[in-house]
Amino acid sequence: MKKIALVKTNLFVCTVIILGFAVTSLISYHSNQGLFKQETENVSNLTAEGIYHKIESIFTKPVSISLTMANDSLLKQFLSEEAERKDEKEYIAILQNYLRTYKDKYGYDSAFLVSAETNRYYNFNGVDRVLFPDNPENEWYFSRLDSNQEYYLNIDNDEVATADNDITVFINCKIRDEQGKVMGVVGVGFRVNYIQSIFRDYEERYHIKAFLVDDDGTIEISTSQTGYEKTELFSDIGYALLKEQVLEGKEEIHTFWYSGGGKKGYLVTQYIPALSWHLIVERDTTVEQKEIQQEICIGAFIVILVIILVLYTINKIIHRYNNEVVRLAIEKEKKHSGVFQLETEKIYENIYEVDLTHNRVASEATEQYFKSLGVPEDTPFDKALYIIAEKQIKEEYRKGYINTFSPKNILKAYEEGKESLCYDFMISNDGGQSYYWMRITARIFYWDEDKSVRMFVYRQNVDEEKKYAKQLMEKMELDSLTGLYNKAATQYHIQRALEEAPDRIYAFFIIDIDNFKQVNDNCGHAFGDLVISGFANILRRQFRSGDIVGRIGGDEFVAFITVPSREWATDKARSLIQELHHEFSDQSARWKTSASIGVAFAPEDGKIFDVLYQNSDKALYHAKEKGKDGFALFGDK
Repeated sequence: MKKIALVKTNLFVCTVIILGFAVTSLISYHSNQGLFKQETENVSNLTAEGIYHKIESIFTKPVSISLTMANDSLLKQFLSEEAERKDEKEYIAILQNYLRTYKDKYGYDSAFLVSAETNRYYNFNGVDRVLFPDNPENEWYFSRLDSNQEYYLNIDNDEVATADNDITVFINCKIRDEQGKVMGVVGVGFRVNYIQSIFRDYEERYHIKAFLVDDDGTIEISTSQTGYEKTELFSDIGYALLKEQVLEGKEEIHTFWYSGGGKKGYLVTQYIPALSWHLIVERDTTVEQKEIQQEICIGAFIVILVIILVLYTINKIIHRYNNEVVRLAIEKEKKHSGVFQLETEKIYENIYEVDLTHNRVASEATEQYFKSLGVPEDTPFDKALYIIAEKQIKEEYRKGYINTFSPKNILKAYEEGKESLCYDFMISNDGGQSYYWMRITARIFYWDEDKSVRMFVYRQNVDEEKKYAKQLMEKMELDSLTGLYNKAATQYHIQRALEEAPDRIYAFFIIDIDNFKQVNDNCGHAFGDLVISGFANILRRQFRSGDIVGRIGGDEFVAFITVPSREWATDKARSLIQELHHEFSDQSARWKTSASIGVAFAPEDGKIFDVLYQNSDKALYHAKEKGKDGFALFGDK
């Protein structure tokens, strides 16, 4: 009987152990899978975002420089003279020096120009070669010549004699004459291995793979491939079936879990409009998934051994085993929670939870956090929003903050199927003495335990990001030589002023330096740049801080100001003519400047930028007909 009882006891204990192991393993497996997937998604998403901004910052400058070259009136003039001067050594030297200046100044590996009339390929060494349509190496040029793209990128070997056929990223910008006809293509290039090194650094640090692919799925840049080899990304990998979904999504970031071809992993894809390429970040989790399965198998084997030992020493082994399982589980959970909390705090200032259904905070930690912000205990959440907004948030952002995160709006967003809301605003921690940028992201979810809709709120300091974006925008708007607005920025700000206050009286001045070509011809381009820069400084001082002053061509400037009357603008033009008389000099040259000015008025002579520009340009033409060093108003005889 004792043996039967012992056998039954052993069988019962073994059954309990087996069932307990099975249940524990199942729960642990799902828990680990969830945490593993969450960690994979967070790391991949943040890495993709970092790479995206890095790529944007890398390409913004060369694209801007290439567009500047393409819109350079001096370069257009040289191209218009090519038919007559193409065999002149001096002419070729001018183009060579022009391209070399851009290459050396900005540190690029290549600067080039292709003439649409002669198909000559100029670079910083002179005339490198002539392009022919039947040569496949020249497809990058002839296949895009008639397209509507103002600029495009291609990756190719650099055929310049001193470049050793290195694989290079080229930015190609079309040069158009006044009638819109393509005169040629100009741009710069840099070696693709620079971007590959950036990708390699991310891949080694975060265990991902990054690709830049075109709309056909061809790899343009990765650590091991470039667009020169024409390699198809989706040909033999686990997410080949996702090709259409990956390449069609151009409006927002897309993420996918994939499984196929013996591979499993997570995919983040984002379209980069400025490059017309897709950024794809892949995290291959095949090895990790197999390791998890191996751990389960190892655990099962260990349990079998434990069961064998339990049959001989039931009470002692069961007791020790249970204690060990509990200790390991608690230690593992504490370790994971500590790591997760530490990593989260690196990204976000605060995280708190709100019960929207019951209009209250959802945890003791959130209650204490709100209390530290001056919110009384047990205050309804919608009331707490007003208190926080009044105490911390800059006035112009308070309404948007309250409207975005009010329980009513969050519940409405949840009903519409939205999972998150985001709002950027300026906040103060010193009673309004200083403000910095804060981003709040709310993740909405349903809590089964009390049938409530809740949200996790993440507060993230984005002040550096906002400052950087503002600095980048300001740099893109300014002319590098004069510090005035460039042509595109000048047109944008003038058009916006016309749309915001269409009934105001504006004066549109075009100011042209008289005989400036002679400065470059007689004194050199370096002295010409000195004159342009000095002239711009004098011009800027003649206007108020809120007036729009820009450089729209080589020696052509625009000023756009509000005026009380036509007579006032006439006096202003007369004053400008006098103030712009100036003598510039350096150790090698001396030149006296004067200017011709054309003036048009809005809304009398036009209500949009293009019309005002044309009419003031006509007035400028009349001023020059009268002998230069003077001004003319549009419409005056």
